[in-house]
Amino acid sequence: MQRHSPSSPLLTLPGAVPGEGVDEGVAAHYGDLFREQRSLADGAGVVDLSHRGVLTVTGDDRLSWLHLLLTQHVTDLPPGQATEALILSANGHIEHALYLVDDGTTTWMHVEPGTQEALLAYLESMKFFYRVEVADRTDESAVVHLPAGSIAPVPDGVAVRETPYGRDLFLPRGDLESYVAQNGPAVGLLAYEALRVEQHRPRLGLETDHRTIPHELGWIGSAVHLQKGCYRGQETVARVQNLGKPPRRLVFLHLDGSEVHLPPHGADVRLAADGPEGRRIGFVTTSVRHHELGPIALALVKRNVPLDAELMAEETAAAQEVVVEP
Repeated sequence: MQRHSPSSPLLTLPGAVPGEGVDEGVAAHYGDLFREQRSLADGAGVVDLSHRGVLTVTGDDRLSWLHLLLTQHVTDLPPGQATEALILSANGHIEHALYLVDDGTTTWMHVEPGTQEALLAYLESMKFFYRVEVADRTDESAVVHLPAGSIAPVPDGVAVRETPYGRDLFLPRGDLESYVAQNGPAVGLLAYEALRVEQHRPRLGLETDHRTIPHELGWIGSAVHLQKGCYRGQETVARVQNLGKPPRRLVFLHLDGSEVHLPPHGADVRLAADGPEGRRIGFVTTSVRHHELGPIALALVKRNVPLDAELMAEETAAAQEVVVEP
């Protein structure tokens, strides 16, 4: 059974509406979704990601040891440089997505809510004789996100991941409420997710299922280093990269704005020409309402779906944009 993080104190703020499913425990929004999106897009606000799992790895061998387990090249990861990595099954299917930074003595990572215990168990099982210590820091550390362009300060001693999309801070959980009060406004997760979909960034558990491989989501390069040494699942990665094509590809969908209902995660995607009874060619992974683009979504479809094909997501007409080349 997955253990979720404690509910955020920010749920007591005026207008806060709790998230659902895997994102329960933090606010979906604080009463004005589009205002919150515009705030993020303008480089203001703080997103509460305190429901995400936080792990640390310490010890002299931490980077060389992680290098053996992850899809990313981290042996010489400089302090303060953010990266992301995956852990694959023996067959190359994605099991974990890790968002990392090393501060010179400790490697910090945040992961999807509820996945930290399984990840910790796997890492502990792989320690062998390496000089490393792995710890679940979820109960004491809370992740917050500052958008690109934010001038909010980073407190002394706080690990931070600087990315093109903004900064992820690993705050002491007890400082979460005061930090947001001083550097807000607080922005809900739905606004963050809308920008993530616009940026075509996949998320474990939404854009993935039990058989997803990295090539399908465009994670080659950003999370998978093709020139590094052996790791579990590498054979599949190399074979698909060198000899074949992935069976599916991630697409970005512009949804018909006249529909009130957003197709949910898992909703069938079909060719519009085949009608509502047509063959399923994929599924919606995330759908959101964007403050400028209107209803948009990410979906995973069969690789051979024509690039110019009009699609249907449930009953909603959808025009596709290429994210992963077929």
